[in-house]
Amino acid sequence: MKLGIKLWFSSRIIAGAVRIALFVGTVLNVINQGPALIGGQGLDWWRLGLNYVVPYLVSSYSAVRNELSRRGNG
Repeated sequence: MKLGIKLWFSSRIIAGAVRIALFVGTVLNVINQGPALIGGQGLDWWRLGLNYVVPYLVSSYSAVRNELSRRGNG
């Protein structure tokens, strides 16, 4: 468990998860809020945040599980 937490906050995993979250979150925001923006309506800030947070969490969790498995700890 401690190794997993340590890995979760490692710069390599954070950097990879941020890159994925920025790409996936942007695509999701265009899909989910594009029509509202084109129509001149405001952003749904809660949804905008979730569209970045969820891919970050999934990506970082997957990377930690992969690393633990690679090391024989998962």
